[in-house]
Amino acid sequence: MRMVVVAAAGVMLMSACGSESSAGGSLDGQSFLSVTVTEGGKAKQLAPNTRIQLQFLDDGRLSANAGCNSMGGKVATGGGKLAVKDLATTDMGCDPPRHAQDDWLAKLLQDEPTWALAADKLTVSKGDTQLVLQNRETAQPDKPLDSTRWSLETVVSGQTASHPIDAGKAHLTFNGERVTGSTGCNDFQGVVARTGNKVTFGELSVTTAECLDEPAKLEQSVISKLSGELTYSIEADRLQLRAADGSGLDFTAG
Repeated sequence: MRMVVVAAAGVMLMSACGSESSAGGSLDGQSFLSVTVTEGGKAKQLAPNTRIQLQFLDDGRLSANAGCNSMGGKVATGGGKLAVKDLATTDMGCDPPRHAQDDWLAKLLQDEPTWALAADKLTVSKGDTQLVLQNRETAQPDKPLDSTRWSLETVVSGQTASHPIDAGKAHLTFNGERVTGSTGCNDFQGVVARTGNKVTFGELSVTTAECLDEPAKLEQSVISKLSGELTYSIEADRLQLRAADGSGLDFTAG
């Protein structure tokens, strides 16, 4: 996946390294999800089915996501400000609302916003913009892989992430070594082997209702990607399945 470096004029790492400051404790190793966003004293509406995430890694980097692309860079937090050096972002195609939200978050992070941590709430502010986030483990504990109905949200092919209109009609559920679900047109079932954070799909048995146009394309994407060994990761209510080449499927619980 191609990375694009977003230059931030005048942004320098501050002399204090790590993620501690008088603004309140340490951010190292913590991940936060947005609770409220305000601009000009009014609530800012986020793109549908998205939350902003900030993750402070133990190696001094900040990883962020606004709903589509991932972004990140080295971060210093001295003086109660976030100073991100050489913010980089992936370059997947996004629908316009998510693309605009990516740009909005990138700009905020490069403007050296102030931050304050109180209990499990992190507040990031710049001018009349305020982003309030909550510790991710409190806000949204991880859903279990088994017995959760995972509804399709995104199809990832190469450097492109697409959000089919009827994606939510496709879903799957794991139960031990069995997987069942729907392509949005036909039902399927099959056997999976699981080792650590990997699942290996055997051949799926699929019903034979005729699918046309967009449902047919969606079915082809789903069945072709639920094949062979995939790495899975769960964060809160989101499941990612990825092949070795980076292609895969993203799901949400429900």
